[in-house]
Amino acid sequence: MDARRESEPSPMNMPRTTVERKSERELVVTRTFDGPARIVFEAWTRPELLERWWAPKSTGVSLLSCEADVRVGGTYRFVFGHDASKTMAFFGKYLEVTPHSRLVWTNEEGEGGVAVTTVTFEEKGGKTLLVLHELHPSKEALDAVIAGMEGGMSETFEQLDELLVTLGASRTWAS
Repeated sequence: MDARRESEPSPMNMPRTTVERKSERELVVTRTFDGPARIVFEAWTRPELLERWWAPKSTGVSLLSCEADVRVGGTYRFVFGHDASKTMAFFGKYLEVTPHSRLVWTNEEGEGGVAVTTVTFEEKGGKTLLVLHELHPSKEALDAVIAGMEGGMSETFEQLDELLVTLGASRTWAS
């Protein structure tokens, strides 16, 4: 993977997702979403919304279970798979929760250690700049993540874009 990559813009001129490897252990992903920070934040913190965008649809994998107690010290567990017979779980705990502006959580990587993800939400003119920063315990752990996410991050963010349009139109999100 190049040190810095940008996904191709969609035909509708959607924002690009930028993925940049900052060091052997650090990855930074940026994207601007068309919506206020409070709505984007809700999409990252409400399980019923996460289920609608988190897994890239093109892979045929879905989010089978989504549990998230989004508070400092709270835990999460996301189970992905094609069906219940072959699953993969991601889990950890929330270290910092600042509504509408910042989330920090751990990603338990088994014997590989613990990664820490920080997501910031910065609103400007009704749009939200999202910066996702991951710090992995080793170069090998980050290499494995990058190999597994090829193309998937851009697709999930496009799915989030679609969800935000729905949320803005239907006003089903919490104020």
